[in-house]
Amino acid sequence: MRYSVLLPTRNGGQFLRNCIESILSQEYDDFELVISDNANSDATPAIVAEYRTHPKVRAIRLDEPVSVTDNWNAAYRASSGDYVLMMGDDDYLLPNYFRAMDALLERHAFPDCVLYNGFSFVAPGSISDDPRSYYSPDHFAFGRGFEREHELSAEERRAVVHDMFRWKPRIPLNMQTTLVARRAAERIAGGFFQPPFPDHYALNAMLVMGCRWLFSPERLVIVGVSPKSFGHYVYSGEQESGLKYLGIDQQFPGELPGSPLFNGKYIWLKRLLERFPRELAGEKIDRPGYVRRQVYNWIVQKRFGRISLGDLVRRFRLLSARDWAGLCLTVFDRESWQRLRSMIARRGSVQAQWTRLQPLHGVPDIAAFARFLEANGGAAGQTVSPAAVKASSNRRANSSRE
Repeated sequence: MRYSVLLPTRNGGQFLRNCIESILSQEYDDFELVISDNANSDATPAIVAEYRTHPKVRAIRLDEPVSVTDNWNAAYRASSGDYVLMMGDDDYLLPNYFRAMDALLERHAFPDCVLYNGFSFVAPGSISDDPRSYYSPDHFAFGRGFEREHELSAEERRAVVHDMFRWKPRIPLNMQTTLVARRAAERIAGGFFQPPFPDHYALNAMLVMGCRWLFSPERLVIVGVSPKSFGHYVYSGEQESGLKYLGIDQQFPGELPGSPLFNGKYIWLKRLLERFPRELAGEKIDRPGYVRRQVYNWIVQKRFGRISLGDLVRRFRLLSARDWAGLCLTVFDRESWQRLRSMIARRGSVQAQWTRLQPLHGVPDIAAFARFLEANGGAAGQTVSPAAVKASSNRRANSSRE
């Protein structure tokens, strides 16, 4: 078996069918879809039952709800493919994914990890009950050095990890945009997926371990955000609900309230330092960078009414003298000022937090978005012009007003 697609799901029945169909409709033979039903109480069991007899489907059900990490591991243990892809129940696999992946693997002598890009789609009601859908033509804005298909050198891998400790991610931390060889996953001490954010730690561990990484600029998936996904809680300011959804209790000395993503990152960065002391000798977590990003988060929350002025003042009082000293250095950081000005200038909370998002008109769900992309050459391995997506969306909006 060449490919295993893991699909752990927790009460995502409203979106699950679109994801399953995007996988099973692939014109390719050598893959399996492993669905892990995390004791779901919505329509998920009935939907899974419809596909249980499909020759490419392996479905398991957990008797009691478990954390996201445990559910991911349950799906992984039930799989058998040489390469593993993780999908969320609100994501979408673009047509010809496996054929495009075959070409990449064979062209580069079967690397351990294949990193690529995708589209982003935000379903209606996912961010502060905004009724519109949104998209981004690139799920991740890759920077310099990631313009062309190539295998990452040892120096490039080290630089990516180094910048993680400086709070500057140069690759997406989503498993949907990385295909992983089982041989590499099995090398991670403590298991493939570990809390609090199992994808974040696994990807960085494989960078540190010296696995072979291939990068392709192709957009091969659509990464979804829905009202039941963790992204919904982050971008809607419901931080505690988001942690409950993930089954995470994240605490560490010096922790600040705010974004659970930053707090989770602090934890897995510490774990990397503990697990790879030789490989990461000399690295340390940039505390001022962490403080600065949490303060940005506080300002966004205050601006859009998610915390009061009193809450904001109380949070600033939590900063130590050392934190204040690091924050004051922001005055000399041009990038920080540009980010703050951009954040304040944006009117809506959606774009203030996710600057590349653009509204979509007349596109109710991720399957409809995928159909539009396919009609415009959006199968995996092909290119879709962001201008074409925007123009089509504007035409739909104008048509609806006429």
